[in-house]
Amino acid sequence: MDSQENALVNASPVEEEAKVVNQEAAAPEVSTENAGEQQAEPSAQETPHRVYQTKQEVLERVKEIAHGEEPPLKDEVEQLKTVFYKLHIAEREASMKAFIDAGGDPEQYQITPDEDEEVFKAEMSIIKERRQQQFRQMEAEKEANLKHKLEIIDKIKAMVTTPEEASKTYQEFKALQQEWKDIKAVPAERANELWRNYQLYVEQFYDLLKLNSEARELDFKKNLEAKTRICETAEKLAEENDVISAFHQLQQLHQEYREIGPVSSELREEIWQRFKAASTVINKRHQQYFEGLREREEENLAKKTALCEKVEAILAEENKSSIDWDRHTQEIIALQQEWKTVGFAPQKMNVKIFERFRTACDKFFVTKAEHFKVLKETYKTNADKKRALIEKAKALQDSTEWRSTSDKLIALQKEWKTIGMVPKRLGDQLWEEFLGACNKFFEARNAAGAGQRGEEHGNLEKKRDVIERLKAAAEEAGEGLQEKVQKLVEEYNAIGHVPFKEKDKLYEEYHTVLDKLYKELNISVAKRRLTKFKDSLKQVAERGEGALDSEKARLQRQFEQMKQDLQTYENNLGFLSVSSKKGNSLIDEMNRKVQKLKDDLQLVKEKIKAIDAENKSQE
Repeated sequence: MDSQENALVNASPVEEEAKVVNQEAAAPEVSTENAGEQQAEPSAQETPHRVYQTKQEVLERVKEIAHGEEPPLKDEVEQLKTVFYKLHIAEREASMKAFIDAGGDPEQYQITPDEDEEVFKAEMSIIKERRQQQFRQMEAEKEANLKHKLEIIDKIKAMVTTPEEASKTYQEFKALQQEWKDIKAVPAERANELWRNYQLYVEQFYDLLKLNSEARELDFKKNLEAKTRICETAEKLAEENDVISAFHQLQQLHQEYREIGPVSSELREEIWQRFKAASTVINKRHQQYFEGLREREEENLAKKTALCEKVEAILAEENKSSIDWDRHTQEIIALQQEWKTVGFAPQKMNVKIFERFRTACDKFFVTKAEHFKVLKETYKTNADKKRALIEKAKALQDSTEWRSTSDKLIALQKEWKTIGMVPKRLGDQLWEEFLGACNKFFEARNAAGAGQRGEEHGNLEKKRDVIERLKAAAEEAGEGLQEKVQKLVEEYNAIGHVPFKEKDKLYEEYHTVLDKLYKELNISVAKRRLTKFKDSLKQVAERGEGALDSEKARLQRQFEQMKQDLQTYENNLGFLSVSSKKGNSLIDEMNRKVQKLKDDLQLVKEKIKAIDAENKSQE
């Protein structure tokens, strides 16, 4: 390494310029995917975004970029993606609102696939491929530019090493400077080193240049005037309201500053420090702006993440009824409205967080649509079942077979209750139709039964009269009571139906009196039978030896048979249910038979005792 190469570390203006370049390279950009694009694409603030009113306008522009010659710019592509999905969501919400306003059931609304979205995704895939290809081309061009500039530096370096030839090679030197200016971007990681080497050898060439003093001073003066104008322009940028625009204008000024030749050595540090100070003001404003922007975007990302989590939590909840589906639908719509009020998230996350939110919302509405599709089929099945019952009811509505048809219609009504739900409006309509058919029959039956009810009230009075006579007979007692009671029972049974509401009360009153009479009759009859039996025992004994024993054996067999009958009745009583009025009546009848058997058993016992007493007296 020669002495001039060692001098790189001592070139303070050049190194200061490199520091500013480093600051610029570290400054954040509005929209980048990688470092190589920072020098290739203008900022969104430099190129105002076009306003799109419809998805078709967005699609037309996307197709122009995908299939045109112009290079796709990242900021514009991201803007198109954001605008398209805003319009897409707004269109879907408007469609749902129109469906509801037209009287549609929100629970039955179904999201239909959007063909425009599929076209948009396909075109964006083409644009992505073009951008990747463009990036590869840019990187290749940067490498070629780097090689070219290194060659220029080598040529100037050779001129610096031969001071005696400097004047002769001046025109060649100027041509190399112009050639350097014409070369565009180089790899960012080599830019600062490349610039330092170039500036170092350019200044060394000027220092060694053997021109006449007047020409040299004139060249320095022109360079000073040009750099002074650049400093003044940079200082005015501090008043620019658009921080991003000011920053990018400063980058252009730095490029111009680099391309201007040196000034006199005593002014080099001074003019550089002035330009550096103006640059520092702009860079600081630019950095503060993006720090604030990043902070707001991080806050927006946190808000949008929370909204995503809320939608996902709703997805995890179980919807047990249509009320749950409706409540969750309203909650998600409210979250979608809130989403619109939140600004952009950081560029690298903005699309991802939107995709997460949209995916969760779409999943809910797709699941809801599937649920109500199944529910709709169930409703249709239930409606068909109810229509079938309506047809059966209509077929019976004109029948005059009052009892059997009543049973059939009541059975249809019970079956109706077992069928599941249908939509309320249709359900009300079907029920009114079914009820109308049932009511038509029952109204006709009631009209036909009006005369019958008058007859039933007459029967009621007749049966009450019989009960009163039974009560009087119970008080009289005496001979002929059994025959009298039997006649009254036959008269009671011959009377027809009474009003349904009075039936149970009358039944209870009638059987209370009858049970009392039967109990008294059983006791008196048993006494008479026993007395008569005792009187006949002497006649039996006169028939011969063993006659009393034969009668006793017959009575014992009768006693055992009656015991078995009594056990059977008591067992049957244990199986009877009193859940119905009919069951209660049957139990009462069985209890009376059981009591009669017990009384008869007691009479047989007394007869056997009488035989034993007679046998003893015979001995």
